[in-house]
Amino acid sequence: MPELSREQFSQLKKMLDDRYEALRVELNDEMRTRDENIGATTEEVPDSADSSFAHLTMDLDNAAVTRDVAERRAIEGAHARMNEGTYGICVDCGVDIPFERLQVQPAAERCAPCQERYEKSHEAGGGRGPTL
Repeated sequence: MPELSREQFSQLKKMLDDRYEALRVELNDEMRTRDENIGATTEEVPDSADSSFAHLTMDLDNAAVTRDVAERRAIEGAHARMNEGTYGICVDCGVDIPFERLQVQPAAERCAPCQERYEKSHEAGGGRGPTL
């Protein structure tokens, strides 16, 4: 375990827990909105502009759900690392991730330099761009 005090560890765990719960609520809302949008779209006979807008809305809804699910998985990974005693240790180089970085991104699994290298090497293949 890195050099985190008990208070720092508790603070980070609470941040992760709070964000996990907020994402649960957001996902429920996004799924409800998506279902309502799909229902409204199928009830009407849309013209081409309405159809294009409906498809765009569904794509945006799907992107939001995908983003939130990925963040929940990252938080689940952070919880697993907490339980294993490896939380706050970079998965690539093994150095401690600074507390300041964890405050900003509590689910971080890499130190900033390794994260930057990871994003550069995975950007072209995934096409999604940088992530934390």
